[in-house]
Amino acid sequence: MVIKKSIKTNSRNELLDITREIQGEISKENIQSGTVVVFVPHTTAAVTINENADPDVKKDILKFMQDKVPNNYGFDHIEGNSDSHIKSSVFGPSITLIIENGKLLLGTWQSVYFCEFDGPRNRKYFVKITQD
Repeated sequence: MVIKKSIKTNSRNELLDITREIQGEISKENIQSGTVVVFVPHTTAAVTINENADPDVKKDILKFMQDKVPNNYGFDHIEGNSDSHIKSSVFGPSITLIIENGKLLLGTWQSVYFCEFDGPRNRKYFVKITQD
């Protein structure tokens, strides 16, 4: 099954924790064992897994990306969001996760993040759950 999820972003560059939403879909379907794919169908947004314990990690990721891929770099693509395309390419449009005992199999400090690089916007992502 493929589930379409909506998300509203609030900043041009932002990481939003979507772990609970994904786990909620797994629980709704009562899946005990399987896999889940999260796919972002935008060229200026992405998805990643990273630390959830210290909010400074998200800040550092965004700071690093802005430093390495500034929006005023002098890109040939002149729509004003060239940096967003590159940032989203670094992270990628999808991740695959394991479901075990009805829960996402993540490390102690890990969460799933929707990565916005051209916001604020109303976005979507898809969750595909496959039962073993």
